[in-house]
Amino acid sequence: MSASIDSHGVDSLSAIRLFLDAATLGSFSAAGRKQGLSPAAASACIQRLEAGLKTRLFERTTRQLRLTEEGRHYRHYCEQALALMAEAEAGLQAQGAVRGLVKISAPSDFGRNLLLGWLEEFRQRHPDVQYALSLSDSTSDLVQDDIDLAVRYGLLPDSDMVARPLLPNRRVVCAAPALLERCGAPEHPEQLAGLPALVLVTASGPMHEWRYLEDDARRTVRVQRSHQSNDGEVIRKWALAGQGFAYKSLLDIEHDLRAGRLQTVLDDYFRESVPLNLLYRRSRFQPPRIALLVEFLLERCATAA
Repeated sequence: MSASIDSHGVDSLSAIRLFLDAATLGSFSAAGRKQGLSPAAASACIQRLEAGLKTRLFERTTRQLRLTEEGRHYRHYCEQALALMAEAEAGLQAQGAVRGLVKISAPSDFGRNLLLGWLEEFRQRHPDVQYALSLSDSTSDLVQDDIDLAVRYGLLPDSDMVARPLLPNRRVVCAAPALLERCGAPEHPEQLAGLPALVLVTASGPMHEWRYLEDDARRTVRVQRSHQSNDGEVIRKWALAGQGFAYKSLLDIEHDLRAGRLQTVLDDYFRESVPLNLLYRRSRFQPPRIALLVEFLLERCATAA
């Protein structure tokens, strides 16, 4: 596949990647942002691609963008072509050292307390690997944010992603011993509504409805927000300081529980499984740096379980 340059500085390979992104994201603007182009430049690039092919690839309406039958046919072969190019690149990399950038997204607590150390351990084995690490308790869009690997609690509904289980986990309610002495331990989840609570805020909004099980039925209690933050590590530190009850993944506070800095309450109710998973885009051809890091993380979590 030769890569010619048009008058706007966009090579044919970039135009194909833009086309595939637009087909996946359903938006020229979103695809353009991913490629570093303005919405107008992205739309013009697709128009030039269609003009060169003498075929309309997209049906455009004010509400949605969808592929034509010809566009679906073209997408199939473009994906094959890029996969073959990725295979060739992977083959070249496999002949030498594992190298390159891995873009990773992970929850803040897990990223700081466990993942950072594991990534350094992997880098010592493969010193030519670099990381772009994003720590957030909001869910990333692997395609739009151009993420290679994402670590997330719970299963995501996107069937285009591969989800590999890393560690078992559940969400618990915890508090510092000093707070329990001051307020007393609740005997039923509904009592949490009247107690100071620390609430994590994500891109989807505040997590102030805490899920629990009673008689095998899923229920929720809405807590009052004493403090709130978009950073799970901040919530943990506030809990350690006795500022309120926190709704945390058990994995994030295991060390605090062992040391007696935090205690769980209402364990008979807060027992729903929320496993930790590793997510990545489905592809036959993973670069060695990503494939090896996936296997390393799976092995590391198996020994930590």
